[in-house]
Amino acid sequence: MTTPTESPQPLIEVHDDADALATAVAGELLNRLADAQAAGSVPHVGLTGGGIADAVHRELVRLAPASGVDWGAVVLWFGDERFVPADSADRNVNQARAAFLDEVGAHRVHTAPSSDEVATAEESAASYADTIRAEGLDSFDVLMLGLGPDGHVASLFPGHAGLDAAGAPTVAVHDSPKPPPDRVSLTFEALNRAQSVWFVVSGEGKADAVRRALAEVAPADEEAALRATPARGVAGRTETVWFLDSAAATLL
Repeated sequence: MTTPTESPQPLIEVHDDADALATAVAGELLNRLADAQAAGSVPHVGLTGGGIADAVHRELVRLAPASGVDWGAVVLWFGDERFVPADSADRNVNQARAAFLDEVGAHRVHTAPSSDEVATAEESAASYADTIRAEGLDSFDVLMLGLGPDGHVASLFPGHAGLDAAGAPTVAVHDSPKPPPDRVSLTFEALNRAQSVWFVVSGEGKADAVRRALAEVAPADEEAALRATPARGVAGRTETVWFLDSAAATLL
């Protein structure tokens, strides 16, 4: 299990509600992308799925015209993907396309192949890993992640074998406690390549998972805590920010 080492202490930013949270995250991402492009770099960004991610994506569309960001020169990835048919609404990439990718002209978009394209989640994971290597992805400029009520991150679930995946950037996931059961996820090894990790979390139903993810534990208890709450195992090389709404922050 690859876990973060010597990472800066996480920052916690609390917003009044989900709408304010989405606006803040979208605005900060656009600022980061504009600065990176002004400096002549091609930013790599990791996207996530879920309700609050959808809200962020829609805010990106609203704010994009004034940002100066060239979305055609941003490389986009997904922290996990559902191994289902290509046209399934369960696919994170389809949610993102409907919300903002097509609207802003993003076309350098990578995710794990669907069940229409390859036969197994293992083949999908291997293909996604090949793409990561071919693109020379050394690190994400910004990696946005959600958080499950059980503390899962990407599709790394408490107690699942994927927590121990090593030597590859991706892993096939089966028997997910949250449907659909078959998925492809980035591993801890890949997630921890990010310069900036942003957890974007909304709702009182996530409050206990937020508390557990940020709780201080004795070094001897850290591995058990991580296996129970996998989000503890991801941190940015230069920063980790928890963007929360007030409901998600109630137990801090």
